[in-house]
Amino acid sequence: MTAPDEQRRAAVIGTGLIGGSVALALQNAGWFVTGSDIDPARAARALELGVINAVGSDSEAEITFLAVPVGSVASEAQLALRSGGVVTDVGSVKAPLVAAIKDANFVGGHPMAGSEAIGVEGARGDLFEATTWVLTPTSATDPGAQALVHSVVRSFGAEVLTLDADRHDQLVATVSHVPHLTAASLMDLAATRAEEHSAVLRLAAGGFRDMTRIAAGDPGMWLDICVDNRDAILGVLDDLLDSLTSMRRIVADGDSAALEQRLLLAQQARRSLPTGAPAAEQLAEIRVSVVDQPGELAAVTALATELSVNVYDVEVAHSAGDQRGRLILVVDADRAASLADALRSQSRVVSVHELG
Repeated sequence: MTAPDEQRRAAVIGTGLIGGSVALALQNAGWFVTGSDIDPARAARALELGVINAVGSDSEAEITFLAVPVGSVASEAQLALRSGGVVTDVGSVKAPLVAAIKDANFVGGHPMAGSEAIGVEGARGDLFEATTWVLTPTSATDPGAQALVHSVVRSFGAEVLTLDADRHDQLVATVSHVPHLTAASLMDLAATRAEEHSAVLRLAAGGFRDMTRIAAGDPGMWLDICVDNRDAILGVLDDLLDSLTSMRRIVADGDSAALEQRLLLAQQARRSLPTGAPAAEQLAEIRVSVVDQPGELAAVTALATELSVNVYDVEVAHSAGDQRGRLILVVDADRAASLADALRSQSRVVSVHELG
């Protein structure tokens, strides 16, 4: 199948759950999607299900998503970058990748989304709606490449955060990697006790199922993750063990006041988790004058992340014959002033315009 001349073209390498969901989200946004997989049968199945429009490679793809195991991203990226398009990935470990891929058109990415489903049959075009998608550009990243990935990901319904790769790996060990290992450990414990008490798994109600849902995911992807992000994972596991030891002591001592305080803090933290984007009238546009060079967009969006300012959309405007450009960011209206002040403190020229 050939894409119509006016249709934008994208490629997805790896047609499993996440790659398939990216492909469907791209199609929902109007893209023609070509897919490939190390297993030709998986790619053929993706085509049969309508997840992709064609099987193979596309040298004219404007953007390529790599949905392959973390250990394979660097080599796949080098191949994909030869076509001249922008390349991004969905791996959950970033520092080794950005260190290995020295190309201005590569933008490290990681969608904080998943499902207990396995394979392309579980792919969903809405999987990334109201989720967070992390980008880890470097000082060498082309601002146009970063802006393209940002805008495409936003079209999936995801919120975008810009983080340094090392910082990402430290944080994701806390919110993704160790939770998965913890869920697996809980399931192992329940399964072992079920051998002695047949009612254990039958008694597993909503709370237990919610906590262990992610343990049903594909085990294979976690092998590379635990190697590539070993130090950060070990640090969080040590902190978790300390926290559990403290909780054990509280329970053993019957310290109701300390237990209530711990539970209340957990409740408050859980309720403060972010949800979705605001309405247009709650947004503002920030225009920033920048030097037209790699690293500027990454610096501005990373500052927004440090200030807890969500960037919902981004545009890079170049001025012909001028060494300066303009970044246009759409952010929460009530947080725009703080970001603008921080940018002005860096001697940048900034203007703020409410969209409501």
